Amino acid sequence: MISWCKNCLNASTRPRIEFDHRGWCNACQWMEEKKSLNWAKRESELHELLEKHRGKGDFDCIVTVSGGKDGSYVAHTLKSRYGINALCLTVRPPMPLELGDKNLISFINSGFEHIHVSVNQESMRILDRIGFLDFGQGYYGWLIAIHTAVLRIANSFGINLVFYSEDGEIEYGGSTERKNIATYGIEYMKKAYLNSTYDHVIKESGLSKQELYWFEFDPSLYKEMSGLDVTHFSYYEAWDPYRNYLVAKEFCGLEEYQDGVVGTFTNFAQNDQELASLHYYLMYLKFGFGRATQDAGIEIRRGAMTREQAINLVNIYDNQPPVQGFERYAKYYGISLREFLGVLDKFANKDLFEKVDGYWKPRFVVT
Repeated sequence: MISWCKNCLNASTRPRIEFDHRGWCNACQWMEEKKSLNWAKRESELHELLEKHRGKGDFDCIVTVSGGKDGSYVAHTLKSRYGINALCLTVRPPMPLELGDKNLISFINSGFEHIHVSVNQESMRILDRIGFLDFGQGYYGWLIAIHTAVLRIANSFGINLVFYSEDGEIEYGGSTERKNIATYGIEYMKKAYLNSTYDHVIKESGLSKQELYWFEFDPSLYKEMSGLDVTHFSYYEAWDPYRNYLVAKEFCGLEEYQDGVVGTFTNFAQNDQELASLHYYLMYLKFGFGRATQDAGIEIRRGAMTREQAINLVNIYDNQPPVQGFERYAKYYGISLREFLGVLDKFANKDLFEKVDGYWKPRFVVT
C-alpha cells in the first residue's frame, strides 16, 4: 500500500520516486552522491555560464525570488560572491500573506533591483480553479506564471540567463534524469513542474490570448530567445535549505513566523501565500505524505534529525488540515464550502485514508 525510505521518510507513493537495494530513495542517494561530487568542476561551469552572460545588457541575469530563504540566498550569493548584477523578479501569488510581503520588502531593501509582476488576477483565479477542480492542484495558475511570466520579462529586457533556486525533483526525491545537466527548456518545465497538464488547463480555461498573456508558452516569443539559459542554482553547489535560511535572515532581513505553521514543525519557509497550506494538504490526501514529511526529510539528510525523531513529528503534524482557511479558499475559487470539501473528498486516496467524523484520517502509521 505505502512504504517509506529506510533513511528518510520519502513515501513510495511520491511521483517519480525510486529506491535502491537498501530501500533508500532518490533524494538520499543524491545526498550520498553529493559528498563525493566534484563541486569545483561545477563551480567552474557556473563561472563559464556567468561570464557568457555578464555585461551583455543592463542586467546579467534574472533571479526568481519570493522574499523567502532560497531565492534570497541565491541573489545574495550571486551578488556578493560573483559580482553579478541581477534583476530579481517575483510573480505576485494569489492570497498573499502579510509576512511574505514584509519579507519581500526587506529583501528588496537589502540592496536588490526588483520587479513585481502582478498578472491578471482573474485569469490566475480561473486557472487555479481548474487546477483545483480537475487535478487537486490548488495554485496551478501561479505555477504556470512563475515560468511563463519570468520568460516574458527575460525577453523584454534582453536577458538570456534565468536562475531558479533548487531543482526539487533532484533534491527532494523525483526524477534524476537531469541531475548532471545544468540547463533546461520549456518542455521540461511542462513535464516536471506542470505535471504535463498545462495544455488541458489552458484549453479548459476558455481565456483569450490577451487574458493568457502572462500564462502562455508563446512559440513565436521563444524563437527569439534561442540563446536563453535557464538553470537551478542547486546544480552548482551542495544545496542546504537551512543554511539558506540563516544567510537570508542575516543579510536580507528574513523573518519567520513566531507561531507554528499548520502541517509542519518548521516556521521559516513557504510563508508568502496562504494557498501553500492547501497545496501541501492536498499532497497529503493524494499521496499520504505532507509538508512535515518533506521538511523532516530535509533535516534527516542534512544530519540534523534522526529518523525516529522525524517519525514522531510527521505523525503529529502531517495530518493537520488548514481548516481555518477552507472558507477563504472556497470563496477564492468561486464555489461553496460544500463543493470545496467535495473536491478534497474526490482527491483523497481511499486506499490510504478513511473519513472519520468529517475528517480524513490515515489508515497507515508511518514507520
